[in-house]
Amino acid sequence: MLRASLKKEEVFSDVQRVTIRSKILLIVIPLISSALIISATINSFSARSGMTRIAMSALGFKAQELNKYMESQWNLLVTNELHEDPEYVGVAKNAITSYADTIIRTDGEVIFAVETADYQIAMATSDIALSEEERDTLKDLFLSETAGWIELSAGGTPRVGNAFFFEPFGWYVVVSEETSRFYQAITEITVRSAIVLGISLLMTLVLILMFSNYLSGPITRVAATMKRVISDNDLSARVEVEFRDEIGELAHTFNIMLNELQKAYNQIKGYAFQAVLAQRNERKVRNIFQKYVPKDVIDTLFANPESMLTGENRVLAILFSDIRSFTTISEGYMPDELVNNLNKYFELMVDIIMDHGGVIDKYIGDAIMAFFGAPVKHKNDALNAVATALKMQNTLRKFNAELEAGGKPKFITGIGINYGVVTVGNIGSQKKMDYTVIGDMVNRGSRLEGLTKYYRQDIIFSESVFRKVQDTFPCRFVDTVQVKGKTLGEKIYTAYESAGENMQNALKIHHAAMNCFYERDFKKARQYFQAVLKLLPDDFLAAEFIQRCDTYIATPPPSDWNGTEVMKTK
Repeated sequence: MLRASLKKEEVFSDVQRVTIRSKILLIVIPLISSALIISATINSFSARSGMTRIAMSALGFKAQELNKYMESQWNLLVTNELHEDPEYVGVAKNAITSYADTIIRTDGEVIFAVETADYQIAMATSDIALSEEERDTLKDLFLSETAGWIELSAGGTPRVGNAFFFEPFGWYVVVSEETSRFYQAITEITVRSAIVLGISLLMTLVLILMFSNYLSGPITRVAATMKRVISDNDLSARVEVEFRDEIGELAHTFNIMLNELQKAYNQIKGYAFQAVLAQRNERKVRNIFQKYVPKDVIDTLFANPESMLTGENRVLAILFSDIRSFTTISEGYMPDELVNNLNKYFELMVDIIMDHGGVIDKYIGDAIMAFFGAPVKHKNDALNAVATALKMQNTLRKFNAELEAGGKPKFITGIGINYGVVTVGNIGSQKKMDYTVIGDMVNRGSRLEGLTKYYRQDIIFSESVFRKVQDTFPCRFVDTVQVKGKTLGEKIYTAYESAGENMQNALKIHHAAMNCFYERDFKKARQYFQAVLKLLPDDFLAAEFIQRCDTYIATPPPSDWNGTEVMKTK
């Protein structure tokens, strides 16, 4: 391999022989010394803990001896049947106080007892007054039956001590020492230990600083060379081999790596050039096929080609849009005018569909079939489909205004929308495939579009769509119909972009009228529909249902009538 074939001896022949092991020893020795110092510190902490236990034991011993003395005094009273004589009991208490004085060894020690009836001082070896808060603390200790080692405040001074109960006198007795005095020796040991530890750490730091540069210098220079290679892309840089040790081996290996990287870099540049050409070709393919296949389909195909070879069941929104009486309209145009206006119409409608996340499935003559929810599923596909339909009708009105201004017939469209499970995927043969949707829900969408002409509505959609959009757009219940080829009726609806006060009132009255109609109260329903006509004089639905009401008033429907309108044609 180029320079990699050079022998190590040839590379290292002129450098000083210093092993990495020697360098490690220069660091480990100081660290061991530091470990010994730290061990001594730990021993001092152990000594401090031992002193603490001895001091605690001393207070406990005094408490134990005092308790024995108190019991002996009480037994003496009981033996002589003087335990109920207040005078002799008082003498015994004074003797206990005197004995407590004899076991005091420091100025900070205080032995006291409180009456458990009122928690006032009953006996003390020195003058001490308890605050209300301190009495409450003693009360809590007594009620919780706390005996042995305690921490408390007495006479305004923090104390530690040993406590016990003496029931014959009703006393809670505390043998205590000031906290500061109790921990004084321990604090001194802690300070000394901290000083020793600090000195040890300082010594360790100094030693590490002394030898770290010696150890890390060559590595630092290797790193500097690496940075220069990264920042300047200069693969010709090399590291000087300073020692015949592991770091020298690292530098030598790094130089070999740079040789190989330089070779690989030249290969990568060639691959990058090929990748740029491939990306340009991909963009060309995308630009060409996006005119025939939706962009989402192309993106999915490039990301996962295998997934596009099979179909899958998915819940989609299906939209059908058709120009009514197109043959009649085309008679008012010259052929080239018709093609130009139709192309302009398709361009406007397709842009709206794609802006709302829809995919153009196909053009069927002058009709558009689109779907929402594949290959990329969106959060509100049914809502997007209805928003698309409303925008399409709004845009069509502006487009028609231009046509009528030029003296040309306007385009009138109907849009049907359904929402349900369909099969979506590539369907066809190996020579010709279409990314499309099939299924009963697709056929129903086409039937709904056909109903727009019968009911003279711009948009009609199924109940499954209504459930998804009722909280967003003002919706209107159109009818219950049984389309051709089906045996069951279904409710159909239309929607509006917005509804002013007049329209809102009309919708409320219309839905009340529909309720009466299906409850067979045709006279009341007729009155409601008449009210709708007053608000919306040209409303076809109100006029249609008034005619139905008149028919049913004159000839009532059979008992099994459910209001379903059966369609005889598509």
